[in-house]
Amino acid sequence: MTWPYVTIPEIRRAAREKLPREAWNFGDGGSETEITMRRNRRAIRRLAIRQDILVDARVLELATSLCGVPLSWPVVIAPMGGLVLFHPEGDVEMGRGAQLADTLQFLSGATGWPVEDVAKGSSGPKMFQLYHHGDRAWVADLMARVEASGYHSVVLTVDVQVYSRRERDVAARWSPREAMKIAPNPRGPDPHYPTRLTWDDVDWLRKTTKLPVGLKGIMTARDARRAIEHGVKIVWVSNHGGRQLDATQASIDALPAVVDAVAGAADIVIDGGFTRGTDVLKGLARGANVIAVGRQALWGLAVNGAPGVENALGLLREELKIAMALSGHTSIQRLTPDLVFQVD
Repeated sequence: MTWPYVTIPEIRRAAREKLPREAWNFGDGGSETEITMRRNRRAIRRLAIRQDILVDARVLELATSLCGVPLSWPVVIAPMGGLVLFHPEGDVEMGRGAQLADTLQFLSGATGWPVEDVAKGSSGPKMFQLYHHGDRAWVADLMARVEASGYHSVVLTVDVQVYSRRERDVAARWSPREAMKIAPNPRGPDPHYPTRLTWDDVDWLRKTTKLPVGLKGIMTARDARRAIEHGVKIVWVSNHGGRQLDATQASIDALPAVVDAVAGAADIVIDGGFTRGTDVLKGLARGANVIAVGRQALWGLAVNGAPGVENALGLLREELKIAMALSGHTSIQRLTPDLVFQVD
């Protein structure tokens, strides 16, 4: 396939040139000193790929599944709020892009669109990410709508006890919430992050919805084990892309201990700094079932809507295939941790 953009960095540059500075900083930035965001990238770069030679790589097996949903390749679109700042049709257009890229969309609980509209906007598989703001009656009503709209699971984000201090926005005297109110299609809720959220809320959510429940924001083996004890089906290793707690551990460094703790009892998703096909290969080798990417899809959305998302993720898929072939590995299901090793 021929795409307008032929490299992932080219798409990022095009998005930066097109977007207002405030929108760019909102999408590209992290919290406070952005140590966590940079650490995500450094930790992935530290890992080298071990090569096996003389392997017939004509057929590559990328297919996998997430919570029983078949996927043709192991990359999904992470939930992102505020998409109206990047495209007038926001989450609906991102869903169309996910369909074109043959992958799954996680719809953010901070969406500016009704969950029904996003579900109807494209035919690809979808899962829902929940911010548990509002009372339980409000959440129960939302879950009923999510179920009726055909979403395959709900993943509760657990690392937003409070909204972080994102200094790019603070220094610019700019509020994404205020900007979303004046942007086209200003239909999203104003999320309030409850410090009261506990494991009791996880149990309540499991009893309230028929959907499999996941937790997004797990960074320790202790919490991973407890998640399994509470019946969680998706354990999502994430530091929110460096956008919540600053100076915490890189996601990929937290991954091996979580994988050991889960011991196959749930599917494992990871995000945080995965920008190239070699990055995806490293995350899979370290034990993740699926890699969630956000900013690559976001830049594609900004430059060219749904076709831009397809362009960005199509390049990422091609890079993954090349990385597999050149390293001598033909199936993502047979990757092992010794494929990668730390070099510095």
